[in-house]
Amino acid sequence: MDENELADLAERFRSMLRLAVFVSRRLDGDLELSTTQLSILTMCGEGGLRMGVIAENLGVRVPSATEQVSRLERAGLLERRADPKDARAVVVSRTPAGDQAAAEANRRRTGRMVDVLETLEPAELEALRTALPVMDRINERLHTISNRKERIA
Repeated sequence: MDENELADLAERFRSMLRLAVFVSRRLDGDLELSTTQLSILTMCGEGGLRMGVIAENLGVRVPSATEQVSRLERAGLLERRADPKDARAVVVSRTPAGDQAAAEANRRRTGRMVDVLETLEPAELEALRTALPVMDRINERLHTISNRKERIA
């Protein structure tokens, strides 16, 4: 693939990722949690995250992420605790109520997506199944690049 074709593919893929955010928001239409809040709940499972990582994942500044985390904390869905690796830092993690809220909201999202996927042709479903491992690799590479930048800074 030449450089122009690769650039076109990258632009189309990036555009599709942007549209995926809009699709995700439509899946959340009648949920009590906003898309951003559900994203935070989802990412804070499995040991939690530092506030800076949450902000980076959301593409916002730390004060904006802190505001959303505070709302979820007041709702009893998140908690802050000292980072066991660095006592000066704080890790945000889900409470049991947060685990339940995230699981319920994600079940609803999945159910809505199933409704959409049922409308696709078998060949389209197979194309999607084939594309998912490639998207995982892209995500891993982007994550690796992001981690390298953090270590350099």
